[in-house]
Amino acid sequence: LSAWRRTRMADEAPFQFLHNEVIQYIYTSAENGETENGRHIATLENMGFRVGQGLMERLTKDAARFKDELDIMKFVCKDFWTCVFKKQIDNLRTNHQGIYVLQDNKFRLLSQLSAGKQYLEHAPKYLAFTCGLVRGALSNLGVKSIVTAEVSIMPACKFQIMIQKM
Repeated sequence: LSAWRRTRMADEAPFQFLHNEVIQYIYTSAENGETENGRHIATLENMGFRVGQGLMERLTKDAARFKDELDIMKFVCKDFWTCVFKKQIDNLRTNHQGIYVLQDNKFRLLSQLSAGKQYLEHAPKYLAFTCGLVRGALSNLGVKSIVTAEVSIMPACKFQIMIQKM
C-alpha cells in the first residue's frame, strides 16, 4: 500500500473504533437499568449533534458566507463529509422544498457489519451519531433540521434532511 493510503486508513481506524466503543458503552449501560432502545438512539444522536456543531465551527471559521440553503448542503456533502468520512457524499437530491437526500453508497460506519439482512436491525444504532452530526453541523449554520437515515442494502445509506422553516 502507498504511504498515503496507509495514513488514510490509520486516520479513520481510531474514529471507527471510538464510534464502536461509544455504541458498546451506551448499550451495555442497559445492564444498569436502562433498557429503552429509543433512549440509547437519542443519546447517540445528541452526542453527534454536539460534535457536529463544533466541527462545523472549525471548518467554516475562514470560509465565505453561504449564498443559500443549497450552497450549505453542497458544503456538507463535499467538505464536511470528506473531513469526517474521508470521501464525498455519492449523491445529493432535493425536491427544492426543504427536503434533501444524501446518499453514501459505502457508508464507513456500516461497512464493518455484514451485508446480510439479519444485520439491518442493528443499523439504527450505527447511524444515530451521524444523524446528530449532520443536524448539529447544520444548526451551527443557522439551519434547523430533522435528520433521519435509512438502509435497504448494506453498507449503502440514505440520510434524509428535512429543513424546518423558522
